[in-house]
Parts: sequence; structure tokens; C-alpha cells
Amino acid sequence: MTKTKPAEAHVLPLNQIIAGDCIEVMNSLPAGSVDLVFADPPYNLQLKGDLHRPDNSKVDAVNDHWDQFSSFAVYDDFTRKWLAAARRILKPNGAIWVIGSYHNIFRVGAALQDAGFWMLNDVIWRKSNPMPNFKGKRLTNAHETLIWASRDEGSKYTFNYEALKELNDGVQMRSDWVIPLCTGHERLKDENGDKAHPTQKPEALLHRVLLATTNPGDVVLDPFFGTGTTGAVAKMLGRDFIGIEREEAYRNAAAERISRVRKFDASALEITGSKRAEPRVPFGQVVERGMLRPGEELFSVGNRHKAKVRADGTLIGHDIKGSIHQVGAHYEGAPSCNGWTYWHFKRDGKMIPIDILRQQIRAEMDVDAGGRRH
Repeated sequence: MTKTKPAEAHVLPLNQIIAGDCIEVMNSLPAGSVDLVFADPPYNLQLKGDLHRPDNSKVDAVNDHWDQFSSFAVYDDFTRKWLAAARRILKPNGAIWVIGSYHNIFRVGAALQDAGFWMLNDVIWRKSNPMPNFKGKRLTNAHETLIWASRDEGSKYTFNYEALKELNDGVQMRSDWVIPLCTGHERLKDENGDKAHPTQKPEALLHRVLLATTNPGDVVLDPFFGTGTTGAVAKMLGRDFIGIEREEAYRNAAAERISRVRKFDASALEITGSKRAEPRVPFGQVVERGMLRPGEELFSVGNRHKAKVRADGTLIGHDIKGSIHQVGAHYEGAPSCNGWTYWHFKRDGKMIPIDILRQQIRAEMDVDAGGRRH
């Protein structure tokens, strides 16, 4: 799986780990060829020696050479160069995610904007099990920040809103994500039983990122591949990956890890699509097809309100008449309401959302007279 650095790549090295400097490797790849970049760059922690717990035991902190820069100016120059290389290989509708800590994320954020990226969100990854502040001189650092940005202001970037909403138990996904640190069986260890990588990211974090902002078959590039969390999750989710990593030990750990990953089957990779992309179905069609009869009662979520179906596809309650959306909004005292999910009908003593009927009509619309799906 590991390859040496290419002089110039005419074909994308899909599902491979490339050895070498990320800037040089990215500059060797074809322009406009990658759908998403996920970057976990060096944080430039500026540690001034070892960290110790109160019992004087040494903390396994990040003190590797790849995280050390002689000055902020050197770090900023490195950041500008790798961001320029990443933007060149992104497709016009591509996007980037960058994760960092308070040591570097603000400098990276400014460089992103200077490079022409368009900010979409910053996301707080709140760690449910953070490492304590052993010296007791600062707040416990319990989060990291991710920045999500499109290549250009006008990019039609991928965002699977409905899938994320389903992932979040039917509630719109927020920009603060509570996910534990990588521990237990997921944490890779070397032959000595030590951490294979000091800042291995949890697969749950990458699962959410890739589910939200890529589709099966998309190409995801990680220029700081480490032990391959991005590649492992991409493979599971049916995405292609390109990893770039300088350190041989990390490449070997990543290659072994990814070789054990099983790709999900096609049906498992399907996600909830955008409602906007589905054909519009007026509630009146439900009535005229006899799926619900005029005079039949509908009940709100929790059975607190009810209304009767009228022949023209409107509803009438005790003090309101109008569309399924208008009547629902009136009862809830809300500016708007999705009547399809708000109203239910009863069958055999069970409450069934009327959206089931809309989906049946959509399924019929998706089949032509010959019985073939479009």
C-alpha cells in the first residue's frame, strides 16, 4: 500500500499511502482532482520541556520533531504552502476540514481565508474524557476546533443535512460535537505497548465529517495521514482516500490497520437524502387517491390536537382551517410547521405519520409504466 513519492502523478493514487512531504506530493497530483481534504496538521504546541503529573510521572505528550517549529513565522509559512497545495488539488465544489487546538487553529483560520477558502462552520469537538490540567494553572483543555471551508465562495459543496439530522436522533446537528478521545480497543499501540501516535483521532469524529460532507465514491485526501483514521473510515464508508505521511512507523501502522477494515455493503452506505431533491407531493393527492378520506381525523404528535381532512386537501380544526402546515403551525403557536411529520392517522389502534403516504406516492412516481426505476 505504501509507495515512494511520485515525481508527477497523472493518475490519482487512490487508496494508497504516499511517503513524502505533503506539499511536494500534493503539488505532484492533478489539479482539481480531490473532493475533500481532511487535515490534522502539526499543532506547534511550543512545549518547553516534559509534562509531569502530581505524582511526578511523565505525561505522554506531543514532543515529536514533526510538531516543532522554530518560530511562528516558520509555522505560518508552512501553513500557507500546504493550504495552497491543498486548494489547487480540490475540485471547484470541493471543501476542506482542518482540526487544531488553541495553539494553532486561529493562525490556520486566518491563513485559510487569506488563501481564498470560504468559511462554512467552525465545529467544537468537546471531549467527554479530556486529559486534566495537571499543574492546575489553567482550565482543563477539553476541546479542539475544526474549521470547515469550501474551496471558493460560490462552491456547491456537499452537505448531507438530512443524514446528519438522522444521525442526531432526528434533531438538526449542531456545531458542538461531544465525542470521547480515542481510547481502548481503537487506540493503536506499537510493539512496546505505547501509543502508536500521540494524537490519534477517534473514528467517530471522521465518520461524522465524511458522512456529512462526502458521498460514496468521493476522493478524500489527508496530507497528515498519521496512523490512518481518515483512510480507515473512508474505506468503511465507500469513499476513496489518498494518504500522505512522512513517518515510516505511522505509514506501517496505518497500512496494517486499513487492511483489516471491511467496507460496508452498498445498502448500508445509503443515507437519508435531502427532502428538497425529492418530488413534491401535495397533500391533496393523498386525499384524491383515497389514501385518506374526507372527514377522517388526523392527530398531532402526542395526540394533543386533532383536525379533519377536507375534500380539497385542507384541514379543519375547531378554530382554524388551512393546509396541513398552516393548521399545525397554528396549534403549536409556531411560525411554521412540517405538517407531513406533525400529523398522524390511526390504523388498527396505531398512530402512523401521514408522511408514510407521501413516500408511497413518491415510490410510485419513481417507477415508469414498464415497472423500471428511473
